[in-house]
Amino acid sequence: MEFEPRITNERVDDIPLLLTQLEQMGVEQLIDKHFPCHGNWQGLNLGSVVVIWLTHILSQADHRLNHVQGWVSKRLETLKSFTEESLRSLDLADDRLQAVLRYLSIDANWFSFESELGSSLLRVYDIIPEQVRLDSTTASSHCGVNPEGLFQWGHSKDNRPDLAQVKIMLSTLDPLGMPIATEILSGEKADDPLYIPAIDKVRSTIKKSELLYIGDCKMSSIKTRTHIVLGGDFYLCPLTAKQVSNEELSKYLQPVWDGQQELTIIDYEYADAKTKKYSGWL
Repeated sequence: MEFEPRITNERVDDIPLLLTQLEQMGVEQLIDKHFPCHGNWQGLNLGSVVVIWLTHILSQADHRLNHVQGWVSKRLETLKSFTEESLRSLDLADDRLQAVLRYLSIDANWFSFESELGSSLLRVYDIIPEQVRLDSTTASSHCGVNPEGLFQWGHSKDNRPDLAQVKIMLSTLDPLGMPIATEILSGEKADDPLYIPAIDKVRSTIKKSELLYIGDCKMSSIKTRTHIVLGGDFYLCPLTAKQVSNEELSKYLQPVWDGQQELTIIDYEYADAKTKKYSGWL
């Protein structure tokens, strides 16, 4: 007796690429390790759910919970080849994803997860860290202000003081731009106190001294610079007029004016392939 083959057509798109990259990073195992689930959790493990959800967000540029289940149901066979055969679309239902968010909302677990993930990436890709760039930014939203939430009124870097905002502190390896530590904070917070916790996160991940921390003038407070030096590291940031008077600045620059200190020519290549030369005192 002959059987007709059953053919299923699915759009693969960039799913294999994203899933393979997340697999090489070890995201699934680290999520299961640092975010333990309740004993009543059933079905697909938390790490696999997070990996598939991240794949959906990156592939579709859509973070809405109620769109994930339908997307999974049309790509079950493709996703099963990278996860478990027991995968069902119900494993990615919106109420299931809400439960995932509750597990992922524990800040202490994020600290340990981020440290181990960053250390693993540095080891796998043989990256030798030397310079770390620290900077903060804001993201605005029309969602309004919740007194207990992240979106608050604050100084807007987007020139939208009418919108609530959340603040993001990012530490990246320079010049690679690889994120090492990320801190999400409520939008009313000032930038100055955010540098020391960010530096401590980087140190817990890289576990190496004599790094050069690069930042703007908000990193130049004496407390932050002292913290960097006491940890055996270096810093590069502009000082404000309150920290260096015009008389002190003139004294530092006098060897340049007298021709005793040579300037270093720096070639900077922009994204449009144009190169400009700058003279700097190093």
